[in-house]
Amino acid sequence: MNTSYDSRPIGIFDSGVGGLTVLQELLSRFPQESFVYLGDTARVPYGTKSPATVQRYTIQVAELLLQQNVKGLVAACNTASALGLTALRAHTTVPVLGVIEPGCQAAIRALQGKIGRIGVIGTHATIASKAYAQTLSVLLPECPVQSLACPLFVPVVEEGWTSQPSTQLLIRESLQPFIDMPVHVLILGCTHYPILKPKISSILNPDTVLVDSAQAVALALQQLIDTRKIRPAVQRDGVRFYVTDAATRFREVAARFLPQLPIESVEVVDL
Repeated sequence: MNTSYDSRPIGIFDSGVGGLTVLQELLSRFPQESFVYLGDTARVPYGTKSPATVQRYTIQVAELLLQQNVKGLVAACNTASALGLTALRAHTTVPVLGVIEPGCQAAIRALQGKIGRIGVIGTHATIASKAYAQTLSVLLPECPVQSLACPLFVPVVEEGWTSQPSTQLLIRESLQPFIDMPVHVLILGCTHYPILKPKISSILNPDTVLVDSAQAVALALQQLIDTRKIRPAVQRDGVRFYVTDAATRFREVAARFLPQLPIESVEVVDL
């Protein structure tokens, strides 16, 4: 059997800490893989930026990861996936995965062959791009989709306000349309949002299935690794972390997300 190996790391990027939800899943699913994570903390959130700006940021952060000799890129940011993925794929020959198509596929699987209403929540930029709605219309044309921007969820997560009583009220007010008219599946269209998953779940209809992209991205990455035959030949070389600002605070947040992974250093880089 002809087997090839590639022990280079996989690059993951996000506008801040949200992509750690994806990294957490990938660390669990791929115990031998090495990763390089870049959080663009100086310019978070991407969701309020114009499409042209998001495309520029996406290329810039990816370029730093490409300089680390990564064998693949994961855009663990819904806004970057919606607005910057096409430009990024044109920029590099390294395989690139986003979170939107895997998330849509996971939502369709959650319907279990039935036709039901799918809801999508995300940043203003992600919702305005209609990336989820357009992808779902291709994969399951007969499925009604309702999209809703929830721009305040990202700063709540970034600032660590997830346990504040006011956060529960904010989530309820933001999701009122889905309380009034429940959906069968709700896609958490921002990698920050899974941090609020318990609170979101407690507010919505108990039959509503919440979908975040981390597990779906892990499945897509497994398929990519198998197809390209780029499994590592050696054990994991760890995770390197880079940010564009506020390394100390990022380390504190990352330690809560990844308690099983000692985070010895976070390097600040200038894009």
